[in-house]
Amino acid sequence: MSNQSDSGGINTQAVLAMRGAGYYSERTAGARDVINDARELVLTALETLSDAESLRLADFGAADGGTSQQMWSTVIEMLRKSGDNRQIEILYTDLASNDFSTLFRMMQGMQGSPTHAYQKHHENVFVHGCGTGFHQQLMASESLHLGFSATAMHYVSVKPLEIPKHVHAARADHTSNAAFAEQAALDWQNILLARAAELVPGGRFIALNFGIDEKGRYLGNTGGVHMFDQFHKHWNALYQDNTITKDEYEKATFAQYYRNINEFCAPFNDPQSPVSKAGLVLKSCHSKLTKCPYEAAFIKAGGAGGSMTNAEYADSLIPTMRSWSETVFRTAISDRSDDESLQIIDRFYKAYRDEVAANPIGHAMDYVHIILDIEKTAN
Repeated sequence: MSNQSDSGGINTQAVLAMRGAGYYSERTAGARDVINDARELVLTALETLSDAESLRLADFGAADGGTSQQMWSTVIEMLRKSGDNRQIEILYTDLASNDFSTLFRMMQGMQGSPTHAYQKHHENVFVHGCGTGFHQQLMASESLHLGFSATAMHYVSVKPLEIPKHVHAARADHTSNAAFAEQAALDWQNILLARAAELVPGGRFIALNFGIDEKGRYLGNTGGVHMFDQFHKHWNALYQDNTITKDEYEKATFAQYYRNINEFCAPFNDPQSPVSKAGLVLKSCHSKLTKCPYEAAFIKAGGAGGSMTNAEYADSLIPTMRSWSETVFRTAISDRSDDESLQIIDRFYKAYRDEVAANPIGHAMDYVHIILDIEKTAN
């Protein structure tokens, strides 16, 4: 399969995926915490849809479904306790490369903890999957009551280029950053237009997107050691010692762009924009910083010299980084054998792990989200 898009960019749809078999959701406690905190926002939005005979919900970019499972389980349980027995359909969407098998097993209590396996615990709840990216319309027009997406829509549909001297647009040279910004603006418009087509009049779309807050903070860059600089440092070390080639070094470019609040709000601020004309209005937008739960546990244990060793902290932190970043580096060396690739990837993350174990101060993965509540106005 070619990885080139029709527009000439580098297609991310064929190769991008979170690590499978439940690894992603088991090791991303921070993402789960953010989603659980959004429960009240979801419930409030559903209250405005009381006239609908049934509810159709969608979780866009859901990976294996584990990070949002508790939130959806709680929402459904609260609806049922309130006497709302309407049929509920939940559509989980992600790329074709996603581990949908794990998702379906988790929802039915066949894998992981059965506590939040809501499909098993409640009647008239129907779970489906869609293996197509969220940059396009995914369901019939005016059929969706509430869309939800968390920690997903920072991914661009195509990489406009490979960044020559870094791995992420947030730390790239001006030309590379501008190219990603242009692609991200187009993608954001397409994402919103797709949701506008899918939503019923009065429907809502709640998005918890990685982004840059008012203080310039973003994922892995909140005052401590810069996570993406560390990724680049250790990947570049493999290039410098000839473990990987120049081409492989440059191919490790994250297909991501962190929009700031102005970039998120721009389509709604212009009444003549295609998004505004499609009927979408922004009800609220704010940033949220979520401290790294692994660092919090380390500090609670007394920090360096406490009951958790530096090595134990490193062994808890690096897997959460690996769960979503590994695919970038694996794809960069995809022409190698599986065994050789695994050896290189393991060496890469071990170098990062050893650095954290040697001096954990400043190493963490705080989350920065821009939270948007969007409504489609009635016709």
